[in-house]
Amino acid sequence: MTQPSDPGFDQSRANAVTPPTAEFAQAAPPAAGYAYGQPGTAVAAGMYVDQMSGLALPDGVQLASSGRRIGAFFLSIPLAIVTLGIGYAIWGLIVWGRGQTPALQVLGMRCWRPETGRVAGWGWMLLRETIGRIVENILSIFTEVLSLILMLSRPDRKTLHDMVAGTVVLYDPDKRLQNRSA
Repeated sequence: MTQPSDPGFDQSRANAVTPPTAEFAQAAPPAAGYAYGQPGTAVAAGMYVDQMSGLALPDGVQLASSGRRIGAFFLSIPLAIVTLGIGYAIWGLIVWGRGQTPALQVLGMRCWRPETGRVAGWGWMLLRETIGRIVENILSIFTEVLSLILMLSRPDRKTLHDMVAGTVVLYDPDKRLQNRSA
């Protein structure tokens, strides 16, 4: 190691770590949505990072619990019976635009798309409730059980039909997501 020829060179100062001074510019914060799935990173105003799943979620909502999700599954059966099936289908077509199914609406839940930071719109709900359910029912009981196991074991509680549409189900008791449709 060679010493500089400068007579004022101080070896002890050269080895010391100095904190940055005002001459260094601060880096800009990451863009909204950039930190998806990375706990501890900055999120947009009105959002928070769910510690369990690492998802950036709107204030005032939380991931729907497994019990609430299972309850929605079993609630859809009597709702379909009471409305004679056709009423349930029409009700579903109406509430899909708000990121809900009839059972999710009754239980105060909505489907959320973390990639866009918005409630799933009608097209995403169509994908989730048709193609996603077909995928989920391909092998009947095997894929249904697989979907249940995924929901119970994944930190974001996604089922097969949620994976198809890229949604997570949020509990929204105060209807804070009512105007955040895609």
